[in-house]
Amino acid sequence: MPFPASDTGAPVVLDRREGPHGEVVLRRRETGGEPVHEIIANGCFLMDTSDGRSERLLVDAAFEALRTGNFAPSLLIGGLGVGFSLAHAAEGEQWRQIVVVEREEAIIEWHRSGPLAAVSGAALGDPRSVILHTDLVEHLRTTEDRFDALCLDIDNGPDWTVTDDNQALYSPDGLASCARVLKPGGVLAVWSAQPSSAFEDAMRNAGFTGVRTEEIRLARGVPDVVHLGVRPA
Repeated sequence: MPFPASDTGAPVVLDRREGPHGEVVLRRRETGGEPVHEIIANGCFLMDTSDGRSERLLVDAAFEALRTGNFAPSLLIGGLGVGFSLAHAAEGEQWRQIVVVEREEAIIEWHRSGPLAAVSGAALGDPRSVILHTDLVEHLRTTEDRFDALCLDIDNGPDWTVTDDNQALYSPDGLASCARVLKPGGVLAVWSAQPSSAFEDAMRNAGFTGVRTEEIRLARGVPDVVHLGVRPA
């Protein structure tokens, strides 16, 4: 698809799509002479390529919480986004398998043949990586596959979902589905723009142990966080 050139000033819309869950938009803006790409869903800013620390910590925190021993674990990522989580997971050799579930066809195309290939191109070519175009909530409920870690980054957090139907993911039934796809001792890691004590309680009520929250300090504003919990062995 053609992508228009950007200049300095206001963000430039590179692509706009209407999908089954509403509108998704890819924009580009210039920051210090460098292009930054943004994903907007239904008018809500999701993420951009300016700083991938949060997404990298999400993956690293999940791995560090695993008692891996001598085996290479498998990873399921909920949400492709701008691709930082996938790219970071594929950079090392610690993950045996990396599966990403993304429900927006447009986002997948932006990675396969659009501007976001600059972030994820190498990872998409990694034989360990698989992208599934499907709804995460339904996939967690129905898949027969099991993983050592599940990283969720599809919303701005459990208390700030992109669409109303995503709220089911953080409900008791949704957390039961998360636990279902994890092997005993597997780790659930959930990115959020702000901490949620209510979600920590929900994770404990769902049977996760060692529930804790790690902060990611940013240059400005409140820290992002990752909520972590372990499925009992």
